[in-house]
Amino acid sequence: MLWPFGSTWRPVRQKRRDTVDLRWLSARTWTRRWYPQGIDLGEWQGRRTLAVSWFRQDLAGTHLASRVTLVDLERSRHLDILLTVPGDGDGDGDGDELEPAPIHAGGLAWFEDRLFVAATRRGIWEFDLSDIRTVRGAVAQRLAGARPRGGRTTALVAVRTRVHAVPLRCSYLGRVFDDAGTPLPRVLIGEYLRDDTGRIGEFTIPDAGSAGFAEEDVFTPGIAQMQGAVRWADRYFVSQSDHLRPGALWSGRRDALLRERIPLPVGCEDLALDLDAGLLWSLGEHPWRRVVRGIPLARLGVDGGHTESTERRT
Repeated sequence: MLWPFGSTWRPVRQKRRDTVDLRWLSARTWTRRWYPQGIDLGEWQGRRTLAVSWFRQDLAGTHLASRVTLVDLERSRHLDILLTVPGDGDGDGDGDELEPAPIHAGGLAWFEDRLFVAATRRGIWEFDLSDIRTVRGAVAQRLAGARPRGGRTTALVAVRTRVHAVPLRCSYLGRVFDDAGTPLPRVLIGEYLRDDTGRIGEFTIPDAGSAGFAEEDVFTPGIAQMQGAVRWADRYFVSQSDHLRPGALWSGRRDALLRERIPLPVGCEDLALDLDAGLLWSLGEHPWRRVVRGIPLARLGVDGGHTESTERRT
């Protein structure tokens, strides 16, 4: 097995004048079976790592599987980890007792070995990254949502440990940082709705081994089709999709969000703050337009999470 990073295909990091783009050099670019959704930053095997969630469906739209792709930001190598839930198998430890996680995986929040994933109408699901398992053959193919076809397939899987009930639709979630850029044990959880009634709530995550997010605040920004949200100090960033047109980025205080001139990728999804690199990450989900994009915070006029610049707004 190739470990910790060594999948056959690798995204290429392309530095452009205004953004940092990662593009997939495989069928991930155009497939209609897997769709990228959530994004966050963490550390894997001692290296700064970007996590991107995907869900798999058949051409009729039936959900089949979900996964997280971990991308080494320095080497651009990546590996996939399938998301699974305990099933009704015999529990012999070879993966037969596991089932594919049936979630859209619209957002991620990564805290050390704890990975929180948005489960849309079923709260937030937690997965344990300290207990990654290896499965093979037909079991690996089943957990990936593929038809058994023989061969020597090998896959890595993470198992759900808890379901956290949240009184929101849980379409996406993002991280929260204080004035100094220190990550807080909190998340923003938001609702994707076609109209402007979607809410964003801030919650404190529970201690390891506990369930239930503690609500701190809930507000309605008045933005339709919200796809992601993060907060740095008193400044919020919110993504808004627009079908096959570039997405919009809104930022500012919660009661004064303004639209930035800088567009997000077509079919934009979740957001993640990378304060070490000074980037705001987003991604696009549509086939042939898929990109994982880092926008320099300096382009957004951000200074310590507070600076406002009216000339960059529309």
